[in-house]
Amino acid sequence: MKLDAIDRKIVTILQEEGRMRTNELAEKVGLSPTPCARRVVSLEDRGVITGYTASVNQEMLGLPISIFVSVELDNQRAEALQLFEKEVQTFDEIMECFIMTGSQDFLMRVVAADLGSYERFLQEKLTRVPGIRSIRSRFALRRIIKRDRLPNLT
Repeated sequence: MKLDAIDRKIVTILQEEGRMRTNELAEKVGLSPTPCARRVVSLEDRGVITGYTASVNQEMLGLPISIFVSVELDNQRAEALQLFEKEVQTFDEIMECFIMTGSQDFLMRVVAADLGSYERFLQEKLTRVPGIRSIRSRFALRRIIKRDRLPNLT
């Protein structure tokens, strides 16, 4: 999918301020409002822009702990991978989940209020998913960088 310079500029600006009005956005990218709005709709329709959300502070909402959880499955057959993916989709504590190369099959970022709530997540949810061989947890001490925008779009 080819994006021109204006499309890239629109995406870059909307990553910074997703609530920007079309008139403001059009002015920043050098278009009139109607063609700018058409481009935004096209970017959404093509799946370049996948949604708009509020960026929130997890600590302020009572979830100060981030845990990176590695999961190894008993086997890596497509059915086992798909079953795991389907099961973990329902766990709200998982903020991100990646299928990985190497010895671990999945890497997840999980948020929790405290150690007890993470233990409950493990016992009541994650360890009940069929086909898991091992689970390894690493607790983040402090976030150094958090970015919501992709690099070098313009």
